[in-house]
Amino acid sequence: MDNPERNPLRRLMALPNESRAKTLLVAFAVSAVCAAFVSGATVLLRPIQAANRAAEEQARIAALVRGVPGMADLLEQSGGALSSVVIDLARGRAASGVTPESLPAALADAANWSAIEPAEDLAGLGQRPNYAQVFLLREDDRISLALLPVSGLGYNGRIDAIVALRGDMNTVAGIAVTRHAETPGLGARIEEPAWQASWPGTLIRDGEGTVRFAVARGSASGVHEVDGITGATRTGNAVTRMVRFWMGPGGYGPFIAAVQRGEF
Repeated sequence: MDNPERNPLRRLMALPNESRAKTLLVAFAVSAVCAAFVSGATVLLRPIQAANRAAEEQARIAALVRGVPGMADLLEQSGGALSSVVIDLARGRAASGVTPESLPAALADAANWSAIEPAEDLAGLGQRPNYAQVFLLREDDRISLALLPVSGLGYNGRIDAIVALRGDMNTVAGIAVTRHAETPGLGARIEEPAWQASWPGTLIRDGEGTVRFAVARGSASGVHEVDGITGATRTGNAVTRMVRFWMGPGGYGPFIAAVQRGEF
């Protein structure tokens, strides 16, 4: 009596190539293996991709500091040169062991990112880096101008910008939008110098220290508002939330407080 093949794989391979069962099983096996490889590659490459994005972002910020509308004028008026430092956002101090050069590698480590609680995630980021590179202008031993990179979720995608604060760390000196995906002719007007011109002199916080900054629905009506953009309410709201998050306790708040106390 012939002994039936007990090995399922051999039984499968023994089937004719035109067998429907064999075709389906082989296709399923190949798909499963490919899916496993793709998933593994995604996990392994995620830190590298994050590092590349961080490096590109930092290079873009450094290159644009003097080239974006209004920033060159701010530096010329102040008569100084910018220095760069990496801030430990939670502590509000210069990061220990992390420099602008090593920042991309640091941000490639998932441990150097912090999840943001949904109730506090005004900017819609989900998580934020533990470190951020800022640009400072000093006069004598005090900071007279600080350029703070900010980001948030806009109407059509991510918005990146640089907010410049005067030495009191409460008065806006200017803004430069470095990247966005907002609707042309509407939300995209956030990159126009005419709209950005309404920012200088705006106050971030009120006398109680509460962040009050807002993009108005029309013309600014108070010291904490900048002009709105007609037909782009959602973009304006996104910018409001972005600035409020980054100027608050989950963003640059500890750093701003340290500068105001004269500790930085």
